[in-house]
Amino acid sequence: MPESNLLLAIDDHIAVVTINRPQALNALNAATLNELVTTFAALAADSEVFCIILTGAGNKAFVAGADIKGMQPLDALAARAIAELGHLLCRSIEQCPKPVLAAVNGFALGGGCELALACDIRLAAASARFAQPEINLGIIPGFGGSQRLPRLVGKGRALEMILTGEMIDAAEAWRIGLVNRVVADADLLAEARSLALKIAGKGQVAVRLAKEAVINGLELDLARASRYEADLFGLSFATDDQKEGMAAFLEKRRANFSHR
Repeated sequence: MPESNLLLAIDDHIAVVTINRPQALNALNAATLNELVTTFAALAADSEVFCIILTGAGNKAFVAGADIKGMQPLDALAARAIAELGHLLCRSIEQCPKPVLAAVNGFALGGGCELALACDIRLAAASARFAQPEINLGIIPGFGGSQRLPRLVGKGRALEMILTGEMIDAAEAWRIGLVNRVVADADLLAEARSLALKIAGKGQVAVRLAKEAVINGLELDLARASRYEADLFGLSFATDDQKEGMAAFLEKRRANFSHR
């Protein structure tokens, strides 16, 4: 791909997006944020991509945060514009019709933690470290950390991380529900790929509808969310995959989904 800050590989319907700034511990500058937005838009529209893995180059960092050197001279309006770009990226990941798995290797700090929070499933290497350290710089999280983190781990744990800026290890991140699983460093991408392949083997219409139900339903009250789920459940019965899936179950064979 032409972008200099990312690597992209697609195989077996799995796209692996690697943030490739190891010399800067994969820190997010404006160019990288824009490239990620463009890449996720393209992958969302690619009918041959069923699942996406997001990771960082090297073994030191997933993303060590935003590029502070570039942010230091910003005024309030320019800082808000960067925050809006970060929110656009995280929302595009969250709303991507394909499941996005974060393979967190090394540091996931500040914007890196927020990027992982926007993903659907998070796998952490045993050496991974997480933090929202913005408070140490006299600022607050700007890419959604103050909103997604408490929704994921609860208000108290989120406030402790945000107000102290302290780093937690992978085991603690798993204990509080920030990550789905912790794996050996050497096995991280293989584990992420194995999980992605498992998801890619399902009927992709149902995968998309299930993600929509969870992500969008969380923004509704329970009554409206339940009606929304019922609508999507009904819609799934208008698909070829529903007919094939139920026929295969009754015939005791493996389903051959057409993803329609």
